[in-house]
Amino acid sequence: MIMRRFAQSIVLTLFIVLWLGQGAMGGGKTDFTAAPKTNNGQKWRIAYFEGGEYTDYQKIFSETIRALMKLGWIETAEIPPQGGEETKSLWSWLSTGARSKYLEFVQDAHYSTNWDDELRKKTVETVIERLNEKKDIDLLIAMGTAAGKDFANDRHKTPTIVISASDPLGAGIIKSVEDSGLEHLHAQVDPNRYDRQLRIFHEIVGFKKLGVAYEDTSNGRSYAALDKIEKMSRDRGFEVVRCHTKSDISDTRLAEDSVTQCFNELSRSADAIYVTFQGGVNMRSIPQLVKIANESHIPTFSQSGSEEVRHGFLLSISQAGFKYIGEFHAGIIARVLNGAKPNQLGQLFEEPPKIAINLKTAELIGFDPPVVLLGAADEIFREIATPQ
Repeated sequence: MIMRRFAQSIVLTLFIVLWLGQGAMGGGKTDFTAAPKTNNGQKWRIAYFEGGEYTDYQKIFSETIRALMKLGWIETAEIPPQGGEETKSLWSWLSTGARSKYLEFVQDAHYSTNWDDELRKKTVETVIERLNEKKDIDLLIAMGTAAGKDFANDRHKTPTIVISASDPLGAGIIKSVEDSGLEHLHAQVDPNRYDRQLRIFHEIVGFKKLGVAYEDTSNGRSYAALDKIEKMSRDRGFEVVRCHTKSDISDTRLAEDSVTQCFNELSRSADAIYVTFQGGVNMRSIPQLVKIANESHIPTFSQSGSEEVRHGFLLSISQAGFKYIGEFHAGIIARVLNGAKPNQLGQLFEEPPKIAINLKTAELIGFDPPVVLLGAADEIFREIATPQ
């Protein structure tokens, strides 16, 4: 067990100061207005597709809707409280309760396939046929890596905005940071996101063995940013301790159990855990995962963000409730509806780099956060929240 204190560390101070000097980046190659307008007097028709439920999808989508309200595309209203991780009830409200002169969230155009591969393949075919034959959709939101891969092709020409893909470049969704490779495709990308996370985690904790649980598939390795982890381990000289889970499956309980088993294994063989994106890490499983890590005095870093820190993981990057990324996606959607081709708009967006820390977790694992770290924190949680 290593718990090095950095309260007087000049290295850490300089690192955080330089790191925080970076700002949010986003923008377009060409300027287009985000002001609301109709589709020749008609509403723009929106559809939504996800491979299955995931808590970030609901949160990012909600913030995107709030940002569209600020831009005037939807009348300002209170979004009803959302339960669990699904987006269907939000879509139902958008299609029947939200008011807009400009947008129609088509009632029967919300697709979620419960991480069932066969169902997803069939549903993708149904949606592509609808886009090409029925032509009643003007813009498609593809939520997540799996959805992005399903619609990042030339089998249709409907403007498609890929949201919440963990690494769209590594997953092959887009051709490059500068160019999606398809005129009708846009996917937000932050190629240095996981490098920043791993660097700050290593600087703060100084681990020698980093535990990583992930599904050993193409998608699973992409979600976990395994290539970034391996490169960072070579650059910084730490060992990666791997444990394989199940993720994109319809049996969520099985996915959760696989992650729990891995946390038990990693808490014995690693001195820190990088908590990666996957189906088995959710609001139902996180309390048990936190318990395992905290009882073993293992520092954790959430790849997902500060919501998971609020529920007990030690550190992550503060996301201000996904506000910034929601504003970015709303701006992209608005500009596409105003005539921009999706690949005419910049895909690079880096959220303002701030840290989230849970001080109760720090106390439980015996970690004394340095003053400079607390000064760099945008979100400080003093208790471990219980999921509702």
